[in-house]
Amino acid sequence: MIYTLMHRAIPVMDIELDEITGGITGLGDILNQKHIPVGIKILKNTVDRASLNKWWINRSIPASRSGIREALEAMKLSSTQMLLIKCFGLSLSDQYWVCPKESQLEWSKVNFFNNTFSEDVGNVLFGRIPDNADLDLMSPDNTSDGQLKKKWIIADGKRCLVKGGSAPAYQEPLNEVLATAMMRRIKTIPYVPYKLIWDDNLPYSVCEDFITPQTELVSAWHILQTKKKENHISWYQHYVDCCEELGIPHVRESLDRMLTIDFLISNTDRHFNNFGAVRDAETLEWIGAAPVFDCGTSIWHNQATHMIISANDVLSKPFRSKHTDQIRLVTNFDWLDLSVLHGLDEEYAEILSSSPYIDVQRRDVLCRALKKRTEQLERFVCNQETKPIQTGKAEPEQDETDYTQSM
Repeated sequence: MIYTLMHRAIPVMDIELDEITGGITGLGDILNQKHIPVGIKILKNTVDRASLNKWWINRSIPASRSGIREALEAMKLSSTQMLLIKCFGLSLSDQYWVCPKESQLEWSKVNFFNNTFSEDVGNVLFGRIPDNADLDLMSPDNTSDGQLKKKWIIADGKRCLVKGGSAPAYQEPLNEVLATAMMRRIKTIPYVPYKLIWDDNLPYSVCEDFITPQTELVSAWHILQTKKKENHISWYQHYVDCCEELGIPHVRESLDRMLTIDFLISNTDRHFNNFGAVRDAETLEWIGAAPVFDCGTSIWHNQATHMIISANDVLSKPFRSKHTDQIRLVTNFDWLDLSVLHGLDEEYAEILSSSPYIDVQRRDVLCRALKKRTEQLERFVCNQETKPIQTGKAEPEQDETDYTQSM
């Protein structure tokens, strides 16, 4: 079937979508090249179909999502890609969608920023199968990424994302609240605040959508595709170079803050799809780096209690494989007052105490590890244990994984 790829109300190009697989099988002429999604390859005024198809398919729920197989069975669908067509590819992260050719659909009447949406998909993803078999699949949940259970809701007129945790500790939502408390104390980091809620005796984090009806998030991965990477250039420097060529302001400053927070919370999954930049979807002007978000996969969330450590070999992403190497990419710490973190372990203890899935021993071990982590950073900053490394050269330990899906 023929659709028009749209950017808000602007036709971008015609595409043919396979009604069985949900993939792009054909391309029409480019109607507005300026509005082609960031990072899509264009060769001799022709969009590379493989590149565009990868962008399209990666809008769908990953096959690794917890409970997705059961959800697809309940919705009588063969793949998550088919959900894309059911909601016209609409998202709450950007302003792209597909409009059936010759239809009368209008952006103002279908987008999820200004219009209500069905909760059926979100309920199914959370294991709650409605009694009514006739499900309404018009939902932004169809284009949500990540492995953990999540769903979009409308609360007090605001679009909010509800995200769960993984058994047995269900610690990720609590870690989001800790990261929020940490960045609230520091005050110099733009961040997305998370709150903790409980439903059916399980913890969930809730945050408001930081993207508005006028803006959109462009992931670091797509920014990285805007320019060919030379072998002798590190992924860090390549990302900085791409951002600077696009005109994204204050790139290094934003990376300094994000990498520092990730060090403090021992974030093991800062992949190229959970940071990036925000631009105006109408003017295409870059506003700046996205606020720090998605910090749940941290603080040894998936480690058995006796395995929790704060040693030097904590794994990291996306620019180095170890946090002790990645923190050296930070260009300066003038913005950071480490004294405000004193007592943060006690605040974390209160957060953890609310969960029946975390016993006293695990709580105490986690809080001690967090305190040691802040002390380790303090030694690094105050004693200047080493100078920042040269970021322009490729390093052998860099992680070159293709993070086109959130893990």
